[in-house]
Amino acid sequence: MTTSPPQVNGRRRIPVITEWQTLLAPAEEPVAATTAPEPQADPADPAVDLVAEAKADAIRTKAYADAEEQRARAEAEAEAMRIKAEGDAKAAEVKAVEEARKLKLANDKAAARAIEEQAARDARIAKSNRERAEAERGQQEDERARQEQNQNEAAAEAEIAKAASTWRGYAIAFYAVCAVVALPVQVAAFWDPDAWWLVIAPLMLEGAALVVTKGAAAAVAANRPHWHYRTVAWLFAFIAAGINLKHGLDAFDPATAFGTAFASLAGPGVWDLHEHGRIRRRDGVLTRRQRKAQAAAAKAEFKQRAAEEKRKADEKKAAEKAAADAAETLANSRAEEFPEVWDEAEKIAAAVGEITVTQAVWVRAYRNIEGCEPGESIESITARRKAEARVAAALSGTPVATLSKKKNAQRVIQVKAPGKRSSYRPTPPRRKPNDTPKFHPVARALAADAKRQSNASTEEQK
Repeated sequence: MTTSPPQVNGRRRIPVITEWQTLLAPAEEPVAATTAPEPQADPADPAVDLVAEAKADAIRTKAYADAEEQRARAEAEAEAMRIKAEGDAKAAEVKAVEEARKLKLANDKAAARAIEEQAARDARIAKSNRERAEAERGQQEDERARQEQNQNEAAAEAEIAKAASTWRGYAIAFYAVCAVVALPVQVAAFWDPDAWWLVIAPLMLEGAALVVTKGAAAAVAANRPHWHYRTVAWLFAFIAAGINLKHGLDAFDPATAFGTAFASLAGPGVWDLHEHGRIRRRDGVLTRRQRKAQAAAAKAEFKQRAAEEKRKADEKKAAEKAAADAAETLANSRAEEFPEVWDEAEKIAAAVGEITVTQAVWVRAYRNIEGCEPGESIESITARRKAEARVAAALSGTPVATLSKKKNAQRVIQVKAPGKRSSYRPTPPRRKPNDTPKFHPVARALAADAKRQSNASTEEQK
């Protein structure tokens, strides 16, 4: 069925409620001659049913309105969906742009961080390389310095060894020359045609000196005592010198006598100097310059030590003087502020054998006179108790007089028990006269003083 609008171009539309085939005229069919004519409709009856037409028109109108409403709703929904889709697309685009921007910033930050980390890594690597290069250069310099020092020490040792060797050769050569010079006079002294074998005596004397000298050198090298070798060598040298001097003066001139005697002493003397140097080097004996430097250092250290000791002594003396002045000031102050206690302290000090009033003596005397420790007194104790009572009253909001009434003195068996049931079961024991000791007179006096002070404090608070 096709639904059409009720009006077209401002005119009422002819209702169409049937298919389009029904509007066409039916095909004419041949009519037989014998067929009787159809009866004609009554002209008085209407051709169209107005009620049905009105109902049909209302139905069409409602259907059209419903269709229009559905179409409008569908268009609105489509438009809303389009708008929503466009908004979602724009939001997605904005979000994508924002995410792209954030991603780009993150990538830029990551790239910058990577660049910074790489730069820091390169800097650390460069620093490590520099430090390693410096360390290697320092090691090379140390090694070079050590090698140079070793070379210098080796050169010095070589030079010393060369000098020692040269000195040793010269000493031996000089010893041989002196022996050659001194030997002829000794041979002449022992020459006798009838006893020609006596010429062996000077050779034996010079040889003995040489052998003993070698023994001294061996003793020095072996770090053994060497003084007796050197003594024997000098004894042989003096014997040879004496022979040369006597025979030279008797048979020759004084120059020959003194020259050959000097040669007999000079050879062993020069060699003994050589051995003396070896001994001092072996034993580590300091040179004269080193001994002077050591003495100067010791003298400076002694002066410094003496100055330090003098300073300490002066400081100690000043401290003792300050302590003595402080003790004297304290003693004067104690004697002025506490004359009775000071007299008691002096008596106690004399009794116990103390020269001055010490702290222990003063504490004992103060306790004897004041009855409390130094720094305390009856007035201070009373004032502190009053202050404590006022603080307790301020904290609890209760008057001081009420608090003082609530406080009970220490009770002993002699004091009447409070009016409450005894803890004894079933009945407390009966008290008898004089079944407990009485208060000491001093205790009674102290209790009376405490009661008077309590009453006075209560009156002051009122």
